[in-house]
Amino acid sequence: MPSSPDAPEVLTVGQLSAVLRGVVEQCFPDVWVAGEVSNCQRAGSGHIYFTLKDEEAQLKAILWKSAATKLKFELRDGMEVIANGPLEVYPARGQYQIICQRLQPQGIGSLELALRQLQEKLSAEGLFDPARKRPLPEFPRTIALVTSPSGAAVRDMLQILTRRWPLARVLLLPVLVQGEGAKEQIAAALGSVAQLPDVDVVICGRGGGSLEDLWAFNEEIVARAIAACPVPVVSAVGHEIDVTIADLVADRRALTPSEAAEIVVPNVEELRTLLHRQRERLTAALHNRARQARLTLDALSQRRCFTRPLDAIHDRATRLDDLEARMVRAVRGLTARNRAEVNALAGQLDALSPLGVLSRGYSLTKRLPDGQVLSSTMDIKPGDRISTLLAAGAIVSVVDSIIADE
Repeated sequence: MPSSPDAPEVLTVGQLSAVLRGVVEQCFPDVWVAGEVSNCQRAGSGHIYFTLKDEEAQLKAILWKSAATKLKFELRDGMEVIANGPLEVYPARGQYQIICQRLQPQGIGSLELALRQLQEKLSAEGLFDPARKRPLPEFPRTIALVTSPSGAAVRDMLQILTRRWPLARVLLLPVLVQGEGAKEQIAAALGSVAQLPDVDVVICGRGGGSLEDLWAFNEEIVARAIAACPVPVVSAVGHEIDVTIADLVADRRALTPSEAAEIVVPNVEELRTLLHRQRERLTAALHNRARQARLTLDALSQRRCFTRPLDAIHDRATRLDDLEARMVRAVRGLTARNRAEVNALAGQLDALSPLGVLSRGYSLTKRLPDGQVLSSTMDIKPGDRISTLLAAGAIVSVVDSIIADE
């Protein structure tokens, strides 16, 4: 059907989308928009897709991988941010979206937010725990410096180290301390310490600067390299106000590189002075000990056992004589008492002895040969031999006859 001159121009969906895309991208090549992040998703390609919304509307947003890798903080749902970039139309879905080239949190800088987020993460893992901090060696033999070889910080540290403790060997591990590649070089240098012989302590740091200049020491890769270092690490980032992640993870924090050099080594002059004082104290103590020993020896030499050594022998000899005399008297007394008791018992025995009866005219008759004492005529018969015991001697006879009692 032929079209009428007054008929409207009919466009396809694709044609309209192309027109709108051209208009939108031409009119809004660079916009700033604030909103709340929602539906945040990180694709396997590294791109980040999310939505910016407020109470009235929402806007799709894309952060390409090239921009996402430069993002210092972690993008999360609910975060209030300000996005900057061009608007474009995505014809396949019929929607417009912002291509974020820069993204910053509202009310706080992106670096500060990134610092807070990393602090929370590492703190939860225990990397800031005071219990894992290692003590610094008292007399280090080898010190490794992880810093820029051209900065003023390394010159200050070398001057202080050689002046305070010239006995130590200093190894310089040159690295970038700011800019592209700085964090990788610092982490690699810290990782190489394990292959260096006899390193006792590491000083890692740089001179002062802005937060951006010091940012390499706020990177996660550097923090983990410090935690994994086999020897104690002193963080010497020269910025007294701001505390870096490296300061929190390190075994010891120094406000400046110069202070770090003073921390890791003793002052040889102070040590000499201390040793001199200790020597004087020991010498005085030994003299005092010798004087006390001499006084004690003099006091002992005046004792009786040393001035009159034979007195003790004489005293013991006298006591021995006394004991001997007492023993003799005791033996004599005991002998006299025993003799009296024996005499008394002998008198009693003599009174009861048959021999005493015989001495008064009596006799004792026994039958032979068995020796039985006769007390009755029934115990003997004529013809038996008998022995009659008298007070003096005995009579042997033969029984002729027996007269029985009537």
